Amino acid sequence: MRIISGKYGRRRFDVPTNITARPTTDMARENIFNVLGNLVDFEGLKVLDLFSGTGAISFEFLSRECASVTSVEKATTQFNFIKKVSGTLGCDNHNIIKGDVFRFIASCRQQFDIIFADPPYDLPQLPDLPRMILDSPMVKPGTLVIVEHSRNNDFSALPHFIQHRNYGKVNFTLFQLPTTQ
Repeated sequence: MRIISGKYGRRRFDVPTNITARPTTDMARENIFNVLGNLVDFEGLKVLDLFSGTGAISFEFLSRECASVTSVEKATTQFNFIKKVSGTLGCDNHNIIKGDVFRFIASCRQQFDIIFADPPYDLPQLPDLPRMILDSPMVKPGTLVIVEHSRNNDFSALPHFIQHRNYGKVNFTLFQLPTTQ
């Protein structure tokens, strides 16, 4: 795994061979972060990374000086890898939670500036995930929500849709709640 940019940019970490996550490709990650960089100033933001996998997305946000990043990952191997990399980097603003994303969404009352979700593409609840997040108390006016998915999903008809990006087999749909209502 390679961190692309920011204060940890170009750092590489060997991902365990028994990891079951499907990491976002470097090309897709670099492109979506370029898009996000044109929408927000990362410095000082509170970020939530759901289905964290290897933690690559979390570390990109941390590398770009976000105030805090919360990573939620259920699988033990991935959780331990994220903890190890976070410790190696000395990330004291990284909250790593081992748990089920859907339980986390249902119980979390903290609000975030950015919520990134990269679920397994074959997840049965994937079609409902954007609405679950958008309807949760974690979202406030101005929150940017990014959902990674395959080309089999189209979320453009959902409320607060702002754009869709396609990078090969990787798709991102972005939502943002208006800052004034």
